[in-house]
Amino acid sequence: METVRTAFRDECARLDGVLRTLTEADLDRPTPCPPWAVRDLVAHVSTGAGRLVDMLAAPAPPRAEVDAAGYFGAAKFTPEVDAARVDSARREARRPADAAATAEAFTAAWRGTDSAVAAQPADRVVRTRHGDAMTLSDFLVTRVVEVGVHGLDLARALDRRPWLTPTAARVVADLLTGGRPVPARLGWDPLTVIRKTTGRLPLTEAERAEIATVDFRWLSFAG
Repeated sequence: METVRTAFRDECARLDGVLRTLTEADLDRPTPCPPWAVRDLVAHVSTGAGRLVDMLAAPAPPRAEVDAAGYFGAAKFTPEVDAARVDSARREARRPADAAATAEAFTAAWRGTDSAVAAQPADRVVRTRHGDAMTLSDFLVTRVVEVGVHGLDLARALDRRPWLTPTAARVVADLLTGGRPVPARLGWDPLTVIRKTTGRLPLTEAERAEIATVDFRWLSFAG
């Protein structure tokens, strides 16, 4: 649990610092997650980072039924759920008045989650908005994924180098690969693992051939 919490705090603090450098024009840049602009994607990440506050205030389910990998199942990516996700972020993005308020909203969201998590045992069970019963530790892994992977999208939109922290990279890469080692001949570091397995970088023909040879499989966000 402490490893995951450290990853969440590190990645949120890094993004927090980036958001405090943005201008109004930056917020209106397009992202690799259309139809969202930067302000919409930041609103989505802020909502996700702060979601545990209300979840931990609700009664705990009796037992966990889904782990972090199971959370990213096909039901989370139906057209209806995607449409609701897009619309919700765009509504939230219109609330902060300027770039400074946008940054402050993210700060409040992730720090609120960090404080709420600190008061709970790692095996505390929570219920997600989709109805999944999960351990707090597993759900926090999904928050590291949200902040870290969408951080890559924001870096691309802002024409900046990826700022993914080493602690978050390890948590996300381990989830995506199921903890299995990546074929050595691929030569992928954790950042490349994440970008390749989430479609942020295309696979080369040589990489596809190597993956087929060793039957290397990873988590699909829509599968």
